[in-house]
Amino acid sequence: MQQTVDALREFTARYCDAWQQRTGHAPASQALYGVPSPCIIATQADEVWWQPQPFTLPATLEAVERALDITLQQDIAAFYTAQFAGDMAARCGQRELSLLQVWSEEDFLRLQENLIGHLIMKRRLKQTPTLFIAATESEQEIISLCNLSGEVILEQPGTKKREVLSENIQNFLKSLQVVIP
Repeated sequence: MQQTVDALREFTARYCDAWQQRTGHAPASQALYGVPSPCIIATQADEVWWQPQPFTLPATLEAVERALDITLQQDIAAFYTAQFAGDMAARCGQRELSLLQVWSEEDFLRLQENLIGHLIMKRRLKQTPTLFIAATESEQEIISLCNLSGEVILEQPGTKKREVLSENIQNFLKSLQVVIP
């Protein structure tokens, strides 16, 4: 788990540094304007500037595990409980993505509900359980962690189509290139 936390924090540091170098300020988000978070360091006319903050809840996804009577890869809990932060734009090869993060304690509750819904859909379709970690430009594709193998995959929800992007989440995070929108 610590390797996942370290890889995520390293990417987050690269992301924040790139924003600072390019814009002279912390990462900014219009989408998160008006949404409370411990990450907000400044509010501008139509955006918030943010910095990652320590995760203040128990570092576990036990609610998801209990709801579905499933054991999750430890790396997914590490990924979503390493920090509070805004979503971060990145590139994996030629593919642009938005690395999903937890913005606040309330957002963490919503995330768990969404993970439960995603896993229920996968179960109903009799597909391998996956847990989303990033959105892509295409609404038809998401990037997920395979709960059986620990691989990071590109998948099309509702279909069996999937492509392995990395053997694990740590290597995936280390391979990402920062994108400043």
